[in-house]
Amino acid sequence: MTKFRTVLIGAATAALLLTTAACSSGADSSSSATGSDSTSSAAPSKTDIKIGFNPGPYKEMFEGGILPILEAQGFDVEEVDFTDGIVVNAAVDSGEIDANIMQHPVYMDFVNAQEGIDNAALVQVPTPKMGLFGGKLSSLDDVKDGSTVTVPNAPSNLYRALLILRDTGWIDFEDVDDPNTADLSIITKNVHNLNITPIENAQQVPALQDVDYAVIQGNFIVSGGLDYDDALAVEDQPTEFSNIVAVRSADVDSDWAQAVKAAYESQDFIDYISGDAAYDGYQLPEWFS
Repeated sequence: MTKFRTVLIGAATAALLLTTAACSSGADSSSSATGSDSTSSAAPSKTDIKIGFNPGPYKEMFEGGILPILEAQGFDVEEVDFTDGIVVNAAVDSGEIDANIMQHPVYMDFVNAQEGIDNAALVQVPTPKMGLFGGKLSSLDDVKDGSTVTVPNAPSNLYRALLILRDTGWIDFEDVDDPNTADLSIITKNVHNLNITPIENAQQVPALQDVDYAVIQGNFIVSGGLDYDDALAVEDQPTEFSNIVAVRSADVDSDWAQAVKAAYESQDFIDYISGDAAYDGYQLPEWFS
């Protein structure tokens, strides 16, 4: 009989994971996800898998479209909930969990470099886009001198937010080769003298009522109950900002990891996503076309 459990990682456990991450091990790094063949018929050598999630649609997507495939192949899956992007990556590297589904490869590379770990992208997953929402002000035309705007505080996602603000005509900035180096100092033009404030992703939806506008990451748009129909602008999402399943580099070619990859690339999963209107407008992997 298959096991399916969900565990919440609290602050104390998070601190433990960060400490454990200092003793991480890894192999050659890889941050690209490519296509693969269908699910192998060979019995996997490892059947117990722990997968970590941050708030957002990826857990529901996994439960509805991927878990049934893996369970049919004899895998026992345990889900572990996290609230922090650094901790969930350290948990993969330390072996506390086997994979996480919550980030794009640009952010993963940033955490790898910062924490000295070696996680890798296994496969791309459907990803909700970042959007600009009104808080105290309800339209782009309402913007005024000194309007307040929150953006994600992680550099790569801050860069994405600045792209949206530039597309609206509100700011201009110097392009950077590496989005992980972006900060507000790259802004060269601020038409309305916007008060742009980077804050934690998870705080943006609760804080929306207190600011004029917010550029919010897609998974927090979904988990926060916002509607894309209410967005004032939605990003033209570059592929490198599409989310992935992340694993240790040493595990990329393992039987269990390849089974997870094959499940995401399967026709069953494509049909599941295509048949659910909740995923309309998501950035889809290339094999969906």
